[in-house]
Amino acid sequence: MLTSQRPKAVLLLQDGTFFEGRAIGAPGTSVGEICFNTGMTGYQEIITDPSYTGQVMVMASPHIGNYGVKDDRAQPVNGESEGPRVSIAGLVVKKYSEVWSRPGGSGPLDEMLVEAGVPGISDIDTRKLVRHIRDSGAQNAIIDSTGLGMEELRRKLDQAPAMAGLELSSKVSTEKPYEAGTPGAAFRVALVDFGIKLNSIRCLVERDCLVRVFPMHAPVRDMLAWGPHGILLSNGPGDPGAMPQAQELVKEVLAARLPVFGICLGHQLLAQVHGVRTLKMHHGHRGINHPVLNLVTGKDEITSQNHGFVVDAEQAGAHPELEITHKHLNDGSVAGLRLKGRPVFSAQHHPEAGPGPNDSKYLFDEFVQAMRAHKAVPQARKEPA
Repeated sequence: MLTSQRPKAVLLLQDGTFFEGRAIGAPGTSVGEICFNTGMTGYQEIITDPSYTGQVMVMASPHIGNYGVKDDRAQPVNGESEGPRVSIAGLVVKKYSEVWSRPGGSGPLDEMLVEAGVPGISDIDTRKLVRHIRDSGAQNAIIDSTGLGMEELRRKLDQAPAMAGLELSSKVSTEKPYEAGTPGAAFRVALVDFGIKLNSIRCLVERDCLVRVFPMHAPVRDMLAWGPHGILLSNGPGDPGAMPQAQELVKEVLAARLPVFGICLGHQLLAQVHGVRTLKMHHGHRGINHPVLNLVTGKDEITSQNHGFVVDAEQAGAHPELEITHKHLNDGSVAGLRLKGRPVFSAQHHPEAGPGPNDSKYLFDEFVQAMRAHKAVPQARKEPA
């Protein structure tokens, strides 16, 4: 079907900004916080990333759909999707490619969106839209291809909750524990699933880890009963300030005195349990070319990022137990933390990438090294004084 034959669709932002285009994906109406990703590749990874739950995604790259998608549900941990389903609330693109070509591809992007019930809009000026979001900040938006009038669109927008104060991890966390890796692996990692990207699991399995993924509300005693050598606090969607139960879980995790690695939301929760607040960003960091300075080594890294909240830099820098290890070079925001004297550290960016560069994958190596060192210490010396 040619784009010119597709039905009309509209996009309305909370501040009244309005676009008309053509419908892609499932017919219908969807509301969410509008955001944009500057990556020029990796749209399948982006739309299936659980951290994008509840968001209308604008792709800054002008051509989307040209290499189709790969159906990897039969082998999700070894595939290319970053979650079990399409996570975004809606998709906004400039030019949607009706023709796709890809070795190993299974079909067009449109079929994946239709199956997931996710609407989208194409043929709008995404460059203008991205610049508007950068100037005006994050806000809710609605996509509609059913012909709703302006009054009804505004009513639906007004009824939608803001991202600040919204807990979303419970919508994407696994319901039951599951494992990935070889049972005889050298290390056992208990992973707390706030919305894990599957590439994080792949990175651990590649480093001889058996990973057991636990629901976000699983008792810490169940995790410890499994006998892990370390605990990973995953990425995930929503406002970390709206997750008091998760904060209590992180406190229990830290009390276990095991090596701990936090990614994105996990990083923010680690900061919060030390009394450091998180802040809603103006429009967030989302892309695969964000520069980060490792303050420990002095090296720059190009990173994959996806977050709309950030750790308060002033409070983190003043905290006697925390060390800021990484800094975002565009705005100086906190990109990494370490708990002094403990094998506990975190990153705001995504070392597993998917999509993105591999500059920060060494953080998984550091986590493995921390677990190796922990295993080498006699059990009696691990008990807190």
